[in-house]
Amino acid sequence: MSHFRPCTRMARWVAGAAIALLPLAGLHQPLGAQSREKVYVIPIEGMIDMGLAPFVKRALDEAVRERAAAVIIEINTFGGRVDAAVAIRDALLSTTVPTVAYINRRAISAGALISLAAGRIAIADGGTIGAATPVNVGASGESSPVDEKSVSYVRKEFRSTADSRNRPPEIAEAMVDEDVAIEGLVEKGKLLTLTTNEAIERGVADFRAANIEEVLARVNLTGAEVRRIEPNWGENIVRLITHPVLASLLLSVAMLGILIELRTPGLGLAGALGVTSLALVIGGHWIVALVGWEELLLISLGLLLIAVEVFVIPGFGAAGVLGIAALLGGMTLGMVGEGATIAAIASAAGRVAFATVMAVVSGIVVLRYLPASRFGKDLTLATELPAGTGYAAAPARDSAWLGRDGRVISPLRPAGIVDMDGERVDVVSEGEMIETGATVVVSRVDGNRIVVRRHRATTMEGTHA
Repeated sequence: MSHFRPCTRMARWVAGAAIALLPLAGLHQPLGAQSREKVYVIPIEGMIDMGLAPFVKRALDEAVRERAAAVIIEINTFGGRVDAAVAIRDALLSTTVPTVAYINRRAISAGALISLAAGRIAIADGGTIGAATPVNVGASGESSPVDEKSVSYVRKEFRSTADSRNRPPEIAEAMVDEDVAIEGLVEKGKLLTLTTNEAIERGVADFRAANIEEVLARVNLTGAEVRRIEPNWGENIVRLITHPVLASLLLSVAMLGILIELRTPGLGLAGALGVTSLALVIGGHWIVALVGWEELLLISLGLLLIAVEVFVIPGFGAAGVLGIAALLGGMTLGMVGEGATIAAIASAAGRVAFATVMAVVSGIVVLRYLPASRFGKDLTLATELPAGTGYAAAPARDSAWLGRDGRVISPLRPAGIVDMDGERVDVVSEGEMIETGATVVVSRVDGNRIVVRRHRATTMEGTHA
């Protein structure tokens, strides 16, 4: 058997060399094979609005694509919209990436619901969570209590969220409803807000942490690559546009432009500004999924009817009224999410009504004072051309026209046509809009420009019973 020994020695030598070279094999591996685990941090600060939900969903989707080890939601908020919080809550419950809510000081109201939806909750010293009863915020920013139906809906959202994460559901309900009492913690008639110690002792929070590094250590991800995701410029613009204050302001500008356009013929600066403002409001709410096809159809119908009123049908009649009603209805529905409560719809209707009133008041002021202002005069051509320096029209028979009356056969806006004893005469009113069929009288003649006003007899007839 001696002839087998050289082969055995050779095999041993080859095996030893392979073992010695094994550590060097890693040098030929791609860099990605040695990369650290990734942890995504998503900040939720300030007001929770509908513009925040798409950002959180985008960040969660990116974490899934990058096979992140965990997502930390860093929360410091006094709350915000219920529908926005519910949308974020649904995204957290449905994601496949492990999630940790890090309450870095406070998770009040809507922030509490988002925290409860995370897989684990960490809370900083001096932190608070709770006080989540829904309120109705009016157009001017004041808050008022909501109906029992709205409270019941939010209470059940909190309970089901706590149930899904094996947290005490009665504590979640007590954060929303004053009628829920928990012995030794909160009495009836008071809303529940937990401190750091109380949240940990009662099983709402899992552990305390002073910073993100301590959170990573507690979830066994020390040394992981931390990627902090921030809203991009587009998401920031959408959040700005959908903010209740700016949205109401843009809607007021849109309504003001449309109202001025209804008072003046053609498409001018006011109409363009109104359409642009309305497009910003609709576009922003479309991106955050508040405006759907139904609302868009209603708004489009309103704009179509208003366009018919401006360009096709003279005067201000049924088409204009129906168009404005459809536009306001579409915008009201476009400011609330799917399954919105009565309180949310009432709040949106209040903001739209407030914007409309502001637009009407502003329109009256603009139409009354702008033409006589310095800015208004700069917008109009006031250059005089003496007869000796340019074209001179044939002299008008002033005395023949003064005092004559006629019937309006095309609306005066302010220019139009009047029938005077069978003769069609181009005239202008003194500034008011006069409908077809009204009787007018010539008040003055400026060159070839015949100025008329409504006949007093016509006005008096309208006042008799």
